[in-house]
Amino acid sequence: MSSVELRVLPRLAADNPLKLGKNSSAAPRRVALGGITNRPEAAVRTKGNNCQVNKHSITTVLQGSLHESQKPSKASCAQRGKGRKVKEQSSVVRLPAAAALPPPPSEADQSRGEERELSQAFSRVLLTVQDVDEQDGEQPQLCSQYVKEIYKYLHVLEVEQAVRADYMHGYEITPNMRALLVDWLVQVHSKFQLLQETLYLTVALLDRFLQVQPVSRRKLQLAGISAMLLACKYEEIFYPEVGDFAYITDNSFSKSQILLMEQLILKNLDFQLGRPLPLHFLRRASKVADSDAQKHTLAKYLMELTLLDYNMVHYRPSEVAAACLCLSQLLLDQLLWSPTQQHYSTYDEAHLKPIMQHVAKNLVLVNEGKTFQAVKSKYSSSNLLKISLLPELRSSTVRNMAHPLLSTS
Repeated sequence: MSSVELRVLPRLAADNPLKLGKNSSAAPRRVALGGITNRPEAAVRTKGNNCQVNKHSITTVLQGSLHESQKPSKASCAQRGKGRKVKEQSSVVRLPAAAALPPPPSEADQSRGEERELSQAFSRVLLTVQDVDEQDGEQPQLCSQYVKEIYKYLHVLEVEQAVRADYMHGYEITPNMRALLVDWLVQVHSKFQLLQETLYLTVALLDRFLQVQPVSRRKLQLAGISAMLLACKYEEIFYPEVGDFAYITDNSFSKSQILLMEQLILKNLDFQLGRPLPLHFLRRASKVADSDAQKHTLAKYLMELTLLDYNMVHYRPSEVAAACLCLSQLLLDQLLWSPTQQHYSTYDEAHLKPIMQHVAKNLVLVNEGKTFQAVKSKYSSSNLLKISLLPELRSSTVRNMAHPLLSTS
């Protein structure tokens, strides 16, 4: 090989390093491995030095080949192959320090990786839950874009405006007196043909008021009718006048007495009347479960029976609604609480079981005539599908579920 050819060869190699075959591929491969790191400064340094590493390695190999070409001796094919392998190995050894493998990841990097894997696994689980609101975009009254946030707020609000368990301890009035009052309020509610929300709000206002302001036995009915007046003003468009409420008590209380008690309730509750109702959560739960009219009406019947049960005043409205629907679909269709229902209600079936036992106990007692009958009579009408007369409500499933509470009472 002439001296002219020897001078041209390095120049061609530097201009087109990819044509050198295996020698050129070794350096970029090690550089790519060196670029796999969580340290940003290492990544930047590798990017900037890629070209320099390649040129340095190729130039080293070419210089070695020039020295070999000046020797007059001829080598065999096998020897030349061995020489190429030695040159490839020498080119790898001569890589600069910047292309060295990165240090092992730190504990912080490993923990971040574990958190990322956990979040991805959690996301995969959430993807299996059906979005029950995705088809409601064209119905603005359903508020599909922010309905989930609304119910999150309602869950917070029901905790802030909770009712204590056994709040009547030490009172002159008793749980049985409260049940008698609520049973009478159910009849007044039906007489005035008020909204369903009005009845639930009446009982909620009454319990929240009584837990902070004890009243005498003589004024218990006054507190109940004044709470219904407040609930009517909050929920109804057209509501009965104060004189109508005085008349429904057989004029046991005057209009001025009712108005004074109304003011006392508002003052003690600090005008906080917006406690979420079980009915709000039941409508959401029925939508999630795609329940038919029979299961929804049965759940309403079970919920209304809980209004008379003093032992259930401390349960959250969302818990009561979920437990009543869970029992309703179990009695009618033997359906268990699904993962989708658990996701949207935030309660699993194990959490709801104690509440379902109380609901089943109320069913047994009302069917045996051992408690007040106004709610059962109301739901025996054809307008409410005669739901309280279903044979499933006297099944062994109900009695077995209520047995732990009935045996202790």
